[in-house]
Amino acid sequence: MSATVLTAAAAAKAKIELISDEAKGNQAVHDVVVALQAARRSGTACTKTKGDVALSGRKPWRQKGTGRARAGYFSSPVWVGGGVAHGPKPRDYSKNVPRAVKKLAFRKALSARIALGDVLLVDSFAVAEPKTKKFVALLKSTSPDSRKTLVVSEGFDETTFKAARNVPAAQLARAADVNTEHLLAFDKIILTRGALEKISERLAP
Repeated sequence: MSATVLTAAAAAKAKIELISDEAKGNQAVHDVVVALQAARRSGTACTKTKGDVALSGRKPWRQKGTGRARAGYFSSPVWVGGGVAHGPKPRDYSKNVPRAVKKLAFRKALSARIALGDVLLVDSFAVAEPKTKKFVALLKSTSPDSRKTLVVSEGFDETTFKAARNVPAAQLARAADVNTEHLLAFDKIILTRGALEKISERLAP
């Protein structure tokens, strides 16, 4: 399958406004990637405090006269089996990022990859059989020098999805779902013409 490098001129023809200013959008990219990674955190870590452990609340010994330090209860964090002081509790790590910031970050990441010549444009991307070997062959013929490849299309058939699921060095993404982190995580990005049109619609003012 023949592929052409997507240039800034071709992107402009597709009505995609690229960012040429190197300083613009860097903070937006950082904020969006951090938010995407934070949203994947489960936030299920949980420890028992002194009030949660199943231990007696009585004093281990009387307050005075033993020569030992004062002790109030067996569930104290200083005791083995006691509660945990300031330990983690279930929480939500997700962050809210404005839609305009997400769009700016996506445009910035796409602009940077296009400027580096890492975005390849193809008419379509599909395999006829659900065979890993067929998918790898198609991938190598399209982008032979890439170690990690992102393939973006308007949509994939079930055969192509099945053929790609055992290839860890490649990932399929729909144009409606691809995000800033995707654009930064792969050596090469293979983009179909249908996906280019969809991305153009996503970035429209």
